[in-house]
Amino acid sequence: MLSSVPEIIQYIPVTVLMAVASCIIGGFIGILLALARFFKIRVLSRIIEVYISFIRGTPMLAQLYLVYYGLPLLVKTLVELSGGEYNPNAIPKLVYAFTAFSLNSAAYMSETFRSALESVDKGQMEACYSLHMSTFQALKRIILPQAFVTALPPLGNSLLSLVKDTSLAFSISIVDLMAGAKIIASRSFRFFEIYIVVSAIYWIICIILERLIALTERKIKKFEKGRF
Repeated sequence: MLSSVPEIIQYIPVTVLMAVASCIIGGFIGILLALARFFKIRVLSRIIEVYISFIRGTPMLAQLYLVYYGLPLLVKTLVELSGGEYNPNAIPKLVYAFTAFSLNSAAYMSETFRSALESVDKGQMEACYSLHMSTFQALKRIILPQAFVTALPPLGNSLLSLVKDTSLAFSISIVDLMAGAKIIASRSFRFFEIYIVVSAIYWIICIILERLIALTERKIKKFEKGRF
């Protein structure tokens, strides 16, 4: 078990990259989706509701396969329509993982952001308008900072879930922590021991992220107390 640790930890950067990048992209998309529903943009809100329902009602693995097999078809169609020549190997496999994990996390994060936005007193938006602020200025300066404080703990949970979900990336031949552990275990047939090691590594990563999230939350709350 100890001798396998140096081999397994070399795959940590791939796992962390997939989780953090997908969380950032998903968070940005989630904010846009939440704002569309918060302001009740009629047609767009209905489409977003269907999208969120689909993501929450289907397995992550199925979504990963849909992206893995569907994205090349979409790219191929667009390239051929533009008169170019499609290269099936042009898309790195990490792109499929980023796309699938980002779309999945965006659905959950949008609900977190929407709840956080609705927790802010509606009178604050009206007060911003009375001060001749635009909607963008009101969101940037007043509403979103308060909503982010409320949304931070659930967003942290989403990041931790995403770290664990990245273990599914080995199903599309991405060598991350789980895939690396499987390769190492197949050489010695010590699957139980190797999976104990990789589980411990995932646990340690999540503990570190928990501490960072808790530290960020304390910093923000300290700032809020000092501000008000």
